[in-house]
Parts: sequence; C-alpha cells; structure tokens
Amino acid sequence: MIKPISILLVDDHPVVRAGYRRLLETTPEMQVVAEAADGETGYQLYQAYQPDIVILDLNMPAAGVCGFETIRRIISHNPNANILVFSMSNNVTTVQRALKAGAIGFISKQSGIGEMIHAVHQVSSGKTYIESELATALALYATHKESFENPLDTLTKREFQIFKLIVEGNSNTQIAEKISISPKTVSVHQLNLMRKLKMQNTTQLIRLAITHNVI
Repeated sequence: MIKPISILLVDDHPVVRAGYRRLLETTPEMQVVAEAADGETGYQLYQAYQPDIVILDLNMPAAGVCGFETIRRIISHNPNANILVFSMSNNVTTVQRALKAGAIGFISKQSGIGEMIHAVHQVSSGKTYIESELATALALYATHKESFENPLDTLTKREFQIFKLIVEGNSNTQIAEKISISPKTVSVHQLNLMRKLKMQNTTQLIRLAITHNVI
C-alpha cells in the first residue's frame, strides 16, 4: 500500500481549513495530519509531524508570527521542507518574497481543487509549482526586469509589512497594536520606507501599492 502524502495545513480561518481538509482528503493518497491557526503553532506542528508538505496561508494574525517568518523558521529547521503557499495575494511581489523565504510552490485561493491537487503532488515531491498565470507574470518580469523595476523590493520584511498595513488604511497606533511594537517604532519604519520609496504621503503609497498589485 502506498503511503499517503502527509499534509500540514496552516491558516487562521477554521472554515477554510475544514474546507481544504475535506477537498484534499477526497483524494485517497492525501492525508491532513495536523492543522494550525497561526504561524508559531504551525512551526511547532511541523517539528512534531515532519509532514511531506506544508500548505500555508501568508496572512496570519498580525500579532503573531507572519507567514513569511513561518516559512523561514521551517526552512531553518529543515532546508528540504516542501512548502506550498496558498494566498489571496496573487501578485509578483508576494510570490517573489514567498519563494525567497523558502517556499517552492504558490497558488492563489481562487485556484480550483484540480490545481490544488496537482500542486500538492508536485511540491510534496520537491518540485517547484507556480500557478500558471503567476508563473507567466514572473517570467515576464524576469525577461523585462529593467522595465518592471519594483521599488518595493528594497524594503525589509518589516518595512513591507508596515507598508501593506498603511495602504490598507491602518493608523500608526493600529499598526503598533497589530504587530506588537510601539507607535514610535512604527513611525521610524514608516519614515525609512517613505525615504526608500521616495514618497511624500500616504496617497502616493496607495498609488504605488495599486500599481504593483499589493492592494
């Protein structure tokens, strides 16, 4: 009997996890061995179960370990870990950051179950899999990189996190509460990212975010 592909699901929405569990386990050769609602628990469960593949959402609770950091921790523990990101954020910048962190697969939550199953087969065996539309966008970006220079690539992971929260309409106080730092530290990061991006105000940041499909 063939050993089923063991899967760890990491997503902060119970309904989403339950739905994906049902869909994945309709395929006999797949078994969800554990679920986590946040990045820290996901990392601990990875250590405990050593699954064949981690299916992970990037948008974790803001006060906890973010999706990118969860990927980095898992890869630090096991450089050969197979991580498939499934996310509402389906833009080149997010895909690049996920791959740089250590993921080898990326699909959007708009993908059908057929694509999810195919992605799990590929990634669980150590092969890279990027959703077709995103793969095309990445290839186009790589081919015409100079024409598609993305200033967001200059931001650190913390600066990018704060940038995203700013353009989503959060105040410095709200951002501070969400990522557990002081409002003063938020202001310092905001000043740095504004300087790097050569922006003067939030309206300009929002336009940049729209241009690069961050929002």
